[in-house]
Amino acid sequence: MQRLLVVEDDPALVTGLRYSMEKDGFQVRTAGSVREGWQAFSQDRPDLVVLDVGLPDGTGFDLCRQIRVENGTPILFLTACDEETQVVMGLDMGGDDYITKPFRLRELLSRVRALLRRSADKPVKTLVSGAVTLDTEEAHVCRNGEEISLTPAEYRLLRLLMQNEGRTLTREQLLDTLWDSGGDFVDENTLSVYIRRLRAKIEDNPSSPVHIHTVRGVGYRWKAEEGGEACR
Repeated sequence: MQRLLVVEDDPALVTGLRYSMEKDGFQVRTAGSVREGWQAFSQDRPDLVVLDVGLPDGTGFDLCRQIRVENGTPILFLTACDEETQVVMGLDMGGDDYITKPFRLRELLSRVRALLRRSADKPVKTLVSGAVTLDTEEAHVCRNGEEISLTPAEYRLLRLLMQNEGRTLTREQLLDTLWDSGGDFVDENTLSVYIRRLRAKIEDNPSSPVHIHTVRGVGYRWKAEEGGEACR
């Protein structure tokens, strides 16, 4: 289920948006300010953000700027006017689309689905999280700017975890992906070995990992950090 974050301070509008979005099959979290929006984004890592321009403690532009430091999550601005300067500002700051209030819920949902499709189709060349950088085109992985050597299976596992940062991936999901990609049999014990080897190569302290977290009884989750350097 795809996850949406709605940052809007109008309670009536939020209620309507949540109802329509959940009815359309989305998982929805809401926030009413820049601070709450950033907290929700950091915790949930949504697939798309619907962002009001006017908020009590700042503007949607402020939150958009923060999000763009982290990643390329699609952002749809809600604006109370269609002034060209405001629209251009939002798009220049990294917004992907906008819709002017008042709007039809059906049109909003249509734009949300279109942005999600475009996001899914758009290749991501570089994944960066803390000291770890992964180049998806060259299949290179660097830590603190120095290239590290991974086996093909380790690389696929790391890429899958980083592409789903903040989300818990079950052991079954990871096993299915490794099997489909490599064609070699991967069982539970082998997956545990891959995780242990990855931690040894990318974590400062493998026994107390910063990035690869075990979700007991379920699977694993990649926790993102800011920073990172390209391969030297």
